[in-house]
Amino acid sequence: MMQRREHSRVITTIRAVMPAVVSIIIEKNVEDLKNDLPPKERKRGIAGMHIPSEKIDAHGMVQVGGGSGFIVDPTGIILTNKHVIAEPHARYVVVTNNDDRYDAEVLARDPLNDVAILKIAPAGKLPTVPLGDSSALVLGQTVLAIGNALGIFKNTVSMGIVSGLSRSVSAQADPDSPPQELRGLIQTDAAINPGNSGGPLVDIFGRAVGINAAVVFGAQNINFAIPVKAALRDLEDLRTYGRIRRPLLGLRYLTLTPDMKEKFRLPVDYGAFVTKEHPVDEAIIPGSPAALAGLRERDIILEWNGAPITAKRSIQDYLDDAEVGERVIMKLMRGEKVIELDITLAERK
Repeated sequence: MMQRREHSRVITTIRAVMPAVVSIIIEKNVEDLKNDLPPKERKRGIAGMHIPSEKIDAHGMVQVGGGSGFIVDPTGIILTNKHVIAEPHARYVVVTNNDDRYDAEVLARDPLNDVAILKIAPAGKLPTVPLGDSSALVLGQTVLAIGNALGIFKNTVSMGIVSGLSRSVSAQADPDSPPQELRGLIQTDAAINPGNSGGPLVDIFGRAVGINAAVVFGAQNINFAIPVKAALRDLEDLRTYGRIRRPLLGLRYLTLTPDMKEKFRLPVDYGAFVTKEHPVDEAIIPGSPAALAGLRERDIILEWNGAPITAKRSIQDYLDDAEVGERVIMKLMRGEKVIELDITLAERK
């Protein structure tokens, strides 16, 4: 009797995407690891690091972490998270779905978004994940997360829906990572575990709409991905300029709310209040576009090219959509006066 098999859009999509999803292995030299130890443990050498000798290869390298990525160009261009490849002095090895191993070159790290681009050198063309349109996502849309869960379970697939859009959270890639502020995120209930970071979040047709990035520990079914729109821009910059270019304004600010209006005794409850975050900081970075345009501490920036600055649409959100060299007209309140400043954005170094 012939066995019946399920044939669904989900299975077709998984089969199409899986060959282009890779594992990323992070390796460091034992000597570099030893130098990271406190002085007392450093004297004990390998014993102080509690690394079994069988975990150290013939070149003195040991695996210290891992993540996921996905191939977006058949010549070997791979997208992943910036935090996956953040280890100093590390070697990154890419393992493909059919277990081929390649040393990876880091081409670029996005200075603002949790996105990085790697390059490997295959003998032939590789399968790819097509990039979709993350700006067209809607709540309730089916999505699949694929990656190397927990650094152990290769080719793990989870399915869920788009639970939220344009989320801003302080999140962690894993319990040992420091929290980082992430903006404009896709929220999903598709399970994302440590090690999934950098893998694709795809729609039901196999188009990458996000890069799996973080989870909220202590919560259930609340996971986040970086919209693929950010990566598309990075890839275009890399092709055009050989690097990722991001605009610089050069100020520190707090986005105002009604509560903050009362706290700081300000005349308005929206806008960006230019102020130091810490006593040692400067509200306006010397030599920056903000400084050259004449912005001052305690100015309240009300509008960006005629659009209001609010908690839902902050200066950082406007910067994310801006270009290096772009001219911006800012309306601001200085004391009781409302003035306009003309600012040309520079390149973030």
